[in-house]
Parts: sequence; structure tokens; C-alpha cells
Amino acid sequence: MLEFTTVPTPRRGFLGTMAAAAAAVGLGGSLPSRLAAESPSARSSNPDLEAWFGKIKGKHRQVFDSPRPAEGLPGVWPRVYLMTMADTYPGESITAVLIIRHDAIPLALNDAMWSKYKLGEAFNIKAGETPATTNIYATIKGLPLPDIGVAELVKTGVLVGACNMALKVAGLTIAKQTGGDADAIHKELLSNLLPGIQPVPSGVMAVGRAQELGCKYCFAA
Repeated sequence: MLEFTTVPTPRRGFLGTMAAAAAAVGLGGSLPSRLAAESPSARSSNPDLEAWFGKIKGKHRQVFDSPRPAEGLPGVWPRVYLMTMADTYPGESITAVLIIRHDAIPLALNDAMWSKYKLGEAFNIKAGETPATTNIYATIKGLPLPDIGVAELVKTGVLVGACNMALKVAGLTIAKQTGGDADAIHKELLSNLLPGIQPVPSGVMAVGRAQELGCKYCFAA
């Protein structure tokens, strides 16, 4: 069993893995010098990422911060927001952004990764009484709402970002427990995001950037 969250010293274990992931992407001790304030039109070192952020437009903008699976609610709240805003303010432009990070990262991955790495067991995500073997929150059925679930949100225009730092931590953890190569596993996870999901350097960075671009904050749990 892969254990991402149920480790003997979870805080120390997570922070140690995070430090390793940060070192792998070259953050290290130079991080504070990179935290200078930027304007909403900041020049980015990643034009493709900034183009994705550039899709945040309209009069009403909200970012949903998803650090936990929360029984699939991150795949529900953006739809509720869009539906009720459209009903209340008909004809006005609306953008919803969902950032999946930390322990919610399996919600951004396809069924192949759930099966191969037993993500339901590792993250304590259950389908009924047993660990889920597929991404049960990609498409959510049984609720009186249309187009809910992470994959369905993407299809209908919600901007969904996945934390690359969380993917690196997952890759390091899987490698440690299976004897695999952390970089190769990280690349595998990146290539198996649900279609249309944008990798972001970190979830906390993306949540902050969305707010700089006019989004109001909502904790999606």
C-alpha cells in the first residue's frame, strides 16, 4: 500500500518530502528573493501558464481552493457558483477557477494512475465501503446538478489547475515506497492529468495569482 497521508510523523514527513521536491525544482534558499510583489500584468517566465491565467475574465471571478478530496465537493462548488450567479445576474460574464493541490491531487489524475498506484487506498478515498480504484470524482452522478465532477467542469469552461509541487511530492513518495525513479514517476503523473487540466507550479501560487487577477477566494471543502 502506498501511504501518502498516514505516516508516523505526518507533518515532518510531508515537510521533508516537500523540501526535497523544492530542491528538485531549484527553489532552495533563494525563495525569499523571488517573492517581490508583481502587478496583475506581471512578466512571467512561463508564457503558456500566463496565457492560461489570462483566461480569467469577466465581471464575476472566483477561485476555489481545493487542498483535500472532501468527498468530491471540489467538483461541485464551481458548478453551483456558475449556475446561481448566472440565475441571479443573467447576461453577466463569469469565470470560475479550481485549483487542486495537496491531498486533493488524485482528483486531477486519470483512472490509469488511480489503478496503478492505488490512490484511493493511499488517500483514503472510498467508493462505498472500499477504496476507490478509479477517479470517482471525475464525473459525479446521482446529484440533481448537471456537469459536475472535475472532468465535467473542464469540459464546460471552468479553469482547473493541478499543483505540480503536489505531483512531485507524490512522485517522490511513490518512488520511495516502490523503488522507482521519482523523476520518471513525476513525468508519468503529469502526462496522466485529466484532459484540459493545467499544471501550475504550486497550488498556493496559483490561488494567489488568481486573486491578483480579480478572483474572490473560496475554500472548496
